Amino acid sequence: MGYVLSLLYSFGHAYSFSFASGNHLPYPSILSSKILLRQRLALLLSPEMAQITFYEDKNFQGRRYDCDCDCADFHTYLSRCNSIKVEGGTWAVYERPNFAGYMYILPQGEYPEYQRWMGLNDRLSSCRAVHLPSGGQYKIQIFEKGDFNGQMYETTEDCPSIMEQFHMREIHSCKVLDGVWIFYELPNYRGRQYLLDKKEYRKPIDWGAASPAIQSFRRIVE
Repeated sequence: MGYVLSLLYSFGHAYSFSFASGNHLPYPSILSSKILLRQRLALLLSPEMAQITFYEDKNFQGRRYDCDCDCADFHTYLSRCNSIKVEGGTWAVYERPNFAGYMYILPQGEYPEYQRWMGLNDRLSSCRAVHLPSGGQYKIQIFEKGDFNGQMYETTEDCPSIMEQFHMREIHSCKVLDGVWIFYELPNYRGRQYLLDKKEYRKPIDWGAASPAIQSFRRIVE
């Protein structure tokens, strides 16, 4: 005749162990379960876990809003945002609710004033974590015309100026074959930003732009 011992751990998961008569160890064994618990705790406490904190004032002062998942609207918690700490992962933050308006990509680090993330003002209202694929592979194809027509250029590296590197004035379509990339409206990674995941973009509206005015681009690397 056996019995079951149920344990409830502080992070909300219940585990049951069945003891059979005559056995010295439960099945599955307590030892195996402890190893599994350590692995799960390590994952929960990993520095790679996405975490971002928004502050009302410069230099991380005033009211704050902590976030570890996508948030479509946090402007009701903070009337303005003048500094940010990204303590895990890479984040896209947006000027307006529901991931709309000007977007800024923030890798892990500290941003004591909004100029540090190239912000136009202290207005931010939504955010989401950028999920980077494993493997560290990057490849993108850019086209001088829509629907993947015209001259095509392929690269695996950042490009501070498409005019200097590819003699192109604009990008009308592209294919992201590997990795996650950012398009910039101006050379040297300035101006409005657009986030591109691994897929095909037949026209500028597909990456959220009103025109093909893209002058530089780069990879998002952890």
